[in-house]
Parts: sequence; C-alpha cells; structure tokens
Amino acid sequence: MARVTLTQFLIEQQRSAQHIPADLRLLIEVVARAVKVISVHVGKGAVAGLLGSADSENVQGEVQKKLDVITNELLLQANEWGGHLAAMASEEMEEPFPIPNRYPKGEYLLVFDPLDGSSNIDVNVSVGTIFSVLHCPEGVTDPTAEAFLQPGSRQVAAGYAIYGPATNLVLTVGTGVHGFTLDREFGAWVLTHSDIRIPEDTKEFAINASRSRFWEAPVKRYVDELMAGRDGPREQDFNMRWVASMVADVHRILARGGIFMYPMDEKNRANGGHLRLLYEANPMAFIVEQAGGAASTGHQRILDVQPKGLHQRVPVVLGSKNEVERVVRYHAEPAAR
Repeated sequence: MARVTLTQFLIEQQRSAQHIPADLRLLIEVVARAVKVISVHVGKGAVAGLLGSADSENVQGEVQKKLDVITNELLLQANEWGGHLAAMASEEMEEPFPIPNRYPKGEYLLVFDPLDGSSNIDVNVSVGTIFSVLHCPEGVTDPTAEAFLQPGSRQVAAGYAIYGPATNLVLTVGTGVHGFTLDREFGAWVLTHSDIRIPEDTKEFAINASRSRFWEAPVKRYVDELMAGRDGPREQDFNMRWVASMVADVHRILARGGIFMYPMDEKNRANGGHLRLLYEANPMAFIVEQAGGAASTGHQRILDVQPKGLHQRVPVVLGSKNEVERVVRYHAEPAAR
C-alpha cells in the first residue's frame, strides 16, 4: 500500500468538501518542517550541550530550559517569512510577535507552546510542541494581544508533536484527528493513524496526586472513587498514569482512552488554574473533541471560554467522554458548592 505523506493528506483535505485554504495548508507544512528541526535538537540533548537551564525566566516567572529558548526561536524563524501569518504568540513571550515589515502578512494567527513538558527534558522523558491556528480578525493589519483573545471554538487547526522513541505529529483541521510519524531516513511525515477515536469509557486516569491536599471536593470525590477500585462505588479497578508532560498524557489518551486532569485547586486558584488556555488547553481540547472526547474546566466547555488575557490559565479535565461528564456532574451537584 502506498504511503500517504502529510503534504498529500493536506492537499486531499484542500480538495475535499471542507476546502481548507491553500495558505492554511502551507502554514501547517511550515510548522511541521520546524518540528522536524526541533526533533533533531531534542534528540541531541547532552551531546550538543542543550540540556539544563538557560538562566532566564519566561513571562510566567518559570525558569527556562535552554531548549525552551531554542525551540521558541526556531518556530518564530520558520514562520515569520512565509506570508501566511499576521502575527504569532508564544507561551515563552509576554507580547505577540509581529511579522517583520520586510515580509508579507497573511490572514492567520499562530499560537504555540514550543516545548511542553520541558521540565522533563533533562531526564529524557517525552516532551512536545503544541500549536493552534486562528483567523486574524477582519480589518486588523497589526494584531495586538486582543486579536488572539478568541474562544477555542474559532480555531481552524490545532496539533501537537511528541518527541519520544518516534516523533509523532497529531493534527486536526476540523475533520477528525490524524496522526503522522516522522520517517527519519527520508525526512517525511507519514500518515500512520487515521481518524483517531477516543473510547467513551476508560479505566485510566492522569492527575498529579501530590496535589491531593489542595483539591476541591468534586475532584477528591472522583479520584477517591477510582482509587477504591472494585470494592468502591465504581466496582472496577482503575490505573493512574502521570507523566507531567501534557503532550505525553494526552497522546496516551488518544491511543487507548483515559482522562487527564489538572483541576482548579487551592494552590493554583489565584492564577485561575495551571495550564494556559491559548497554548495548551484550547488546542488539546479541539483535538480531543474532534476525536470524540470531551474537554471541560469542570464547569464549562473549554472551547467556549472567552479569553481575557494572552497568558490566561484555566483548569483542565479532558479525555474519554463519559468520565469527563462524570467529573462535570460532580462539580454541578449542590454538595460541591
């Protein structure tokens, strides 16, 4: 059987009833090429002196790894000149990155987390890149932060790359979720997982249990029920998995089901949650919903949240539909208030 490359897949999507525009196709291909370069840098690690701290902090006050800085620059440089974008925004930068005047501007906005899970890079655990594409608001020629403050339901594409034993690119353009694997010998993205679907039921959950003393009552109730196993109210055993790299945890859910939670708790309440709405929650929620799953803050569908700031944080509960709906139901019950 002939192999389907990312370019062929996108061209076929362009020709289909969905008619993704040529500029969007080319934009996704540019991001995918940048991801190949990032994969090489991540793979070199200590050999190239790329591990450890960059001795700097990002806008959130987090210590940056060397690869945080490098991957951010790689994505900016790869995408600034193509003529497809009006501006970019990154988790690592306080303000949007304007397209230099020497280059033409396009109709899209690109947001990204250049190296999700970078705290794991020094211990050789899978990390990744998350990205999202929005339309630039009509009539806006020099986008400011306000142009990016669109609910996730307006995304036209989203995806992530995971740098593990193989490098995978998972993508949605609103017509389902598809996975590609990098053939390192030929430098090509090959379609290996078509129309990915998340099972509605699951026996796996991912949450940082070290924060249990800070959890709200609905989350504590839910996790306690799972931990009770077959002797508890759920009458079945559940397995807990936690990588502390969102791309790795979500990738596992897409592969075999599960629920991922980084909920509101007493420790992150002042920030509104832990994960960033634009760079992490929205693109992952779009992907998960397109694969038949659900994504919520516990109180509201993530894709319906109206952003109020470029680096806004939100609680996240996503994955297998029936489990997410149970967590949402627990939050809505009077005892949870």
